[in-house]
Amino acid sequence: MTRLPSLVPPPVDLPERVAALRADVRAFLAEERAAGAWHPRADVWLTGWDERFSKELARRGWLGMTIPTEYGGHGRGALDRYVVTEELLAAGAPVAAHWVADRQIGPSLMRFGTEEQRQKFLPGIAAGEVYFGIGMSEPDSGSDLASVRSKADKVDGGWELTGRKVWTSGAHHAHAFFALVRTAPKDDTNRHAGLSQLIVELNSPGVEIRPIPLLTGAHHFNEVVFDKVFIPDSMVLGEVGQGWHQVTSELAFERSGPERFLSTYPLLAALVGEIGRTELDAGRRRDLGGLVSRLWTLRRMSLAIAGALESGAAPELAAAVVKDLGTRFENEVIDAARLLLSIPPDPGADHGYARLLADAVLQSPGFTLRGGTNEILRGIVARGLGLR
Repeated sequence: MTRLPSLVPPPVDLPERVAALRADVRAFLAEERAAGAWHPRADVWLTGWDERFSKELARRGWLGMTIPTEYGGHGRGALDRYVVTEELLAAGAPVAAHWVADRQIGPSLMRFGTEEQRQKFLPGIAAGEVYFGIGMSEPDSGSDLASVRSKADKVDGGWELTGRKVWTSGAHHAHAFFALVRTAPKDDTNRHAGLSQLIVELNSPGVEIRPIPLLTGAHHFNEVVFDKVFIPDSMVLGEVGQGWHQVTSELAFERSGPERFLSTYPLLAALVGEIGRTELDAGRRRDLGGLVSRLWTLRRMSLAIAGALESGAAPELAAAVVKDLGTRFENEVIDAARLLLSIPPDPGADHGYARLLADAVLQSPGFTLRGGTNEILRGIVARGLGLR
């Protein structure tokens, strides 16, 4: 019988050293909430843009934790960063400003960037002063990254970039993003060839950022248009033509983290609190117990991937599994909240259960889309298992 590859790395336990770190983060978050600096929200890693908060985290050494000290970071491990991230998300704290830069830009620069690029961006990322977006998705492409049409033509000293990217979170605030573009004509026999990553500074001449508002009018997403934007050779990330390999490696950071199952955790915590004030029947206890046990399983899986990342691996297949299962869980938390309590969502409320439910419902259509749709992820898993 053919032995299928393991879907998730071996489980890891958090080292004792992180217990004090977790306690410090919790104490800080409690102080901030007591001071009314912010109120918990659902999906804060997309919607909670607060540069003051990001800079305060940096001042305490909780940004750029895995970036080496020579680049302004703290040289700590992925599991240390995991604990901080977990506490921030569970609290519903406003982390969107630094999120992309801290989660995947920093590690990608360490893996693929030049010394010049590291010196230019990493100290600012660790200080909570430099923010990034992601330039992968394009109009009419869905989750099919290999179909990107934005192209960069070689010119003297660099590349001339033309095209469009969509669903770029925070581009109207960010300083730069990684753009996956075509630097060689499309080859129908190898759709992944001829792609490269360019670092595009978003204040460059020829860059236009257009808002894509939500139904509520909130502005988180953007379309970014390139009109003959000059990108110097020094801002090519990694190797020309190796963009597909680099992006799939980067996606392991994007898909496996606790944000893929904790976006609605503040709502789940509020639900438990509200139900705790009522008489629980056996059915509601069973439903809540099922959610909590699945949350714990997802956490163990995500933690296992963090352990693999800390050892230098790039577990793309396992990350796809966690993202698929985690984002479905996030939606099931919303279903439970609507079924188990008769409190209606209220987007006009300042805070509290009704506001958390409203935020979660409004953000939920994106849960299974961003970072790759579930259908794409299942294709990745099937291919990884040798089933397609």
